[in-house]
Amino acid sequence: MTMTTIKLPCHPRVSLLIASVSLLIARVRFLIVGCAAVLALAAGVSPLQAQSVACMVNGEPITNLDIEQRTKLNFLTTRKQMPRQEVIEELTNEKVKIKEAKKFGVDPSASDIDQAYAGMSSRMRLSADQLTKSLESQGVRPETMKARLKADMVWTSLVRGRYKESLQVGEKDVAAAALESGDAGQAEAFEYKMQPIVLIVPRGSASTSFDARRKEAESLRERVQTCAQANSYFKSMPNAAIREPVVKTSADIPGPLRELLDKTPIGRLTPPEITKQGVEMVALCERKPTKIDTPKKREIREKMYAQKYEAKSKAYLADIRKAAMIECR
Repeated sequence: MTMTTIKLPCHPRVSLLIASVSLLIARVRFLIVGCAAVLALAAGVSPLQAQSVACMVNGEPITNLDIEQRTKLNFLTTRKQMPRQEVIEELTNEKVKIKEAKKFGVDPSASDIDQAYAGMSSRMRLSADQLTKSLESQGVRPETMKARLKADMVWTSLVRGRYKESLQVGEKDVAAAALESGDAGQAEAFEYKMQPIVLIVPRGSASTSFDARRKEAESLRERVQTCAQANSYFKSMPNAAIREPVVKTSADIPGPLRELLDKTPIGRLTPPEITKQGVEMVALCERKPTKIDTPKKREIREKMYAQKYEAKSKAYLADIRKAAMIECR
């Protein structure tokens, strides 16, 4: 998503006139939506169906149903009952954020939101459908969760994109903070250059197919002595793939794989492992000592960034709220 800023010169009186007209339009829309709710009630529609408007934010309504739904969602995620006015403020802020983001071209599609929703459910070890059913069982519509996700996505992208330079954390500041906390800042580690390899087994294949490919992998482990040989073998082999080299440090690699790499001679392959794709191995091309940030130093850097982001986010939101047209009953 690209973001562009367009500035047009505007006389103060013209700006005042535009703001007045916009406010008038917002009030008219407020009245129209309110009248629609009254007519719906007169027609015998329930208050829930009428979705009576509680606030208008830049011409966009916040309904009592929105407030009710967000209250339930917040209670579900925090186990605390948020006062109604705080919920209204939260929803108002989100409307303002989304409008501001659109000005800079930050406007995720429905599929982007669905993908984020699926990612959330995956982190909870659930499918998207399971998460939806779980929410609905608590009286929360999935659209309510997706609306909050969208607001978080666009605002994070906008703030980080517009203020990338000012949000950077200086390494000297991080090092000084680490030293002040009594942390060395650097730790001994290893840097690994490796190439993942997979002998592909089609989905739904019998276990004998996996066994056959594993035996083939064991045979190749005995023959391959260098990464050059590994590339020669696996690039020409049917139903096999060798990926481009990747470089990672000890801190980036899970413990079990790190142990395997430490036991594997340079140029050789790790023991074969059966996965969903087939039989996988790793060719270890290089292993050399290096220094990496300690966990404490990484924690300090992340905390300093979070503090900068929070301050910038708060100030930015305060600025755009001043220009927003907000009217509540």
